[in-house]
Amino acid sequence: MANEKAGKRVLTIQKEGEQFVFRYIPGNEEKLLDAFVDLANNEENNFDWFDAAVLSFQLSKNLVEEADKILCPNVKVDRTQDKEDDLDWDREL
Repeated sequence: MANEKAGKRVLTIQKEGEQFVFRYIPGNEEKLLDAFVDLANNEENNFDWFDAAVLSFQLSKNLVEEADKILCPNVKVDRTQDKEDDLDWDREL
């Protein structure tokens, strides 16, 4: 989950009664990714590589949304809608 407060960004993940909260300033995403790696490599905490992947995906999604706002300020881009694809998942193979 992402939140914005006073120019800072926040990513959080809850897992097995624990909450991991990451606050960062835009432009420091590389340091945030390094923090995910460090936590995932540390077996003394409950943060694993799956958690790092989930938060990395959310971070990337947020960056794309911010870029959309800057590059296309007059166009509303909704990336949350499920897009139908050409695959028929109910078909028997």
